[in-house]
Amino acid sequence: MTEAGRISLDPLLGWPLLWALLALCLLAYGAYIRWRGRAWLMRAAVLTALAAALANPAYVREERDPLPSVAAIVVDRSESMSFGEREAIADAALEKLRAEMDADTSLEVRSVETGSDADGTNLIASLEGLMADVPRDRIAGTVLVTDGQVHDVPEDADRLEALGPIHSLITGDPDSGDRRISLVRSPDFGIVGEEAAFVVSVDDPVSAQATVTYSMNGGEPEEITVQTGTDTPLPVEIERRGDNILVVETPAGEQELTLANNRTAATLSGVRDRLRVLLITGKPNAAGRVWRDLLKSDPSVDLVHFTILRPPYKQDVTPLEEMALIAFPTEELFEGKLNEFDLIIFDQYERRTVITMSYLANMARYVADGGALLIAAGEDFAGPASLANTPLSAVLPALPTGTIQVGKFNPQISETGARHTITETLTGQSWGDWVRYIEAVPEVGDVLMTARNGDPLLVVDRVGEGRVAQILSGQIFLWARGYDGGGPFAELIRRTVHWLMKEPELEERQLLLEAQGDTMRARLRTLSDTAPTLSVETPDGETLNPRWTQTGPGEFTAELAIDQLGLFRAEAGGLEAVALNGPANPKEYASLEATGDLLAPLSAATGGGVYELTRPGASLPDIRRVGQNANAAGGNWLGLKERGAYAVRSSTSLPLLPGLLAVALILVFLILAWRREGR
Repeated sequence: MTEAGRISLDPLLGWPLLWALLALCLLAYGAYIRWRGRAWLMRAAVLTALAAALANPAYVREERDPLPSVAAIVVDRSESMSFGEREAIADAALEKLRAEMDADTSLEVRSVETGSDADGTNLIASLEGLMADVPRDRIAGTVLVTDGQVHDVPEDADRLEALGPIHSLITGDPDSGDRRISLVRSPDFGIVGEEAAFVVSVDDPVSAQATVTYSMNGGEPEEITVQTGTDTPLPVEIERRGDNILVVETPAGEQELTLANNRTAATLSGVRDRLRVLLITGKPNAAGRVWRDLLKSDPSVDLVHFTILRPPYKQDVTPLEEMALIAFPTEELFEGKLNEFDLIIFDQYERRTVITMSYLANMARYVADGGALLIAAGEDFAGPASLANTPLSAVLPALPTGTIQVGKFNPQISETGARHTITETLTGQSWGDWVRYIEAVPEVGDVLMTARNGDPLLVVDRVGEGRVAQILSGQIFLWARGYDGGGPFAELIRRTVHWLMKEPELEERQLLLEAQGDTMRARLRTLSDTAPTLSVETPDGETLNPRWTQTGPGEFTAELAIDQLGLFRAEAGGLEAVALNGPANPKEYASLEATGDLLAPLSAATGGGVYELTRPGASLPDIRRVGQNANAAGGNWLGLKERGAYAVRSSTSLPLLPGLLAVALILVFLILAWRREGR
């Protein structure tokens, strides 16, 4: 405790009123001088005594307790600090700082460690929170221990002057470089089948060129070579409706701090513009109108419907100019425009010479290359004119035995169908009977619905890049017409068509990966009772194998704790999935060089300095206590201000101009003034 004295002014009228009164007095005194008043000195003495009396001066004697100045240490614990020896350098620097500062009893040291989030490394926000309750006249300064990658440095650094001087200790080798890849432009949505205009950029401190590998939805990767430091267009075809995930990668460069920013991803929503359907009806039948009405009820469907009314070998003496029928454009459809259709439907088709074997071979290739085929089999499918006796048989999952089963039966969901996304929502319902189906043997694929004796009724299969569905009966129209109570005709066909169109929500074998806070959750949908081993690759290249937990028939989930931003990749049984934790291009990985460039303006504005620490145990700048207005940074030293704050424990006050004395002085000076003016 110390004692100190000071002069205190406590105006009787308050400072605003006192200043106003003094201004009036000065104006009056100025007028007095202008009129050549003779007692100008005594009048000045009167005004001075009046002002002093109203200011109420006093001598205050205080007993004070000195308060320590407060210094802040903010340590960067973001992910970028884990590269190289940065974390070790920071730990050694923090230990030395604390030891030296704690030895100064006039200094209170506060410290905080801060990580990173989707917005990057926010050291300044942590500093402001740490010092929020500290009076600004007690702040000695701040030391930031960081690699220099700070993302919340304000443009107006002057607002942080009260927290300064702010010094920056930059950890890490400033000559270490890093290759990174980023998506400069990423569209949010696009039309299925068209190209999306992505733009990618690779930054590399050494190489002028880099290889970029990209893939959509875990498909076959493609590779291009780009010039580093420049924006490169990346046209990618949108494969399906819904979410499409593009993964872009580049291999390690000559200088590399981490591989976490050598991979990025973007999610694009695919929108199907129109669904182009070719419906071929083998001959007029009761189901033809039902198929047409169903497809035409959807405005997004472009339907081309042909019904073969007369085969070429049938003789008709009607002159061609009197016929209203249109010749079937077989060559145009099955040679030139076949690939323009998204879906081909054969409704009770009987093989005739209208569609030749070569055309059917084209159709088989169309399916293998990614097309979709739906066959609603009629009685002819069991005979010699069956599509199963053509090149199209190579893509059919079930082949007929030649027997047609007649008699009422109730379609049933198979055990596989109860798990398949097409039919899983239809289980537990009773429907109307059908009266005929084609007996067939399922060679490949999945049987989703059965007839009598477990015979296949609805079979689906993947063929190459395409898909096929077979309905082994022409009786499905009975459900649409409500026969015997009807059934889910529209829903079944809609879900089957969407599966054929590769809609993501109807994938029966699917691996999903999503990040939720600090947890990564994987979900597996399969037709099997067991789940294959799950492998998850983290952004830094580490591989994890979390265990599956079964949550339902053919459904499994797995969870793992995560503490990294970036792209995670999962693989299980040949299925792949990717998920982003945080933004596609996290700020934390946008630039990883150890540099003081970002913090230099802040240090300059607050009177601090920037110092490089390139190895563990490197010498710290000397810490000096400086005056409030002194320079606080040098080449090998940093300064913390000595604020000299204190707390008053007790005080006594002695008036310097008591009221009676002030009145007496004013009267004396007035009398002298009047005397002078009376001469």
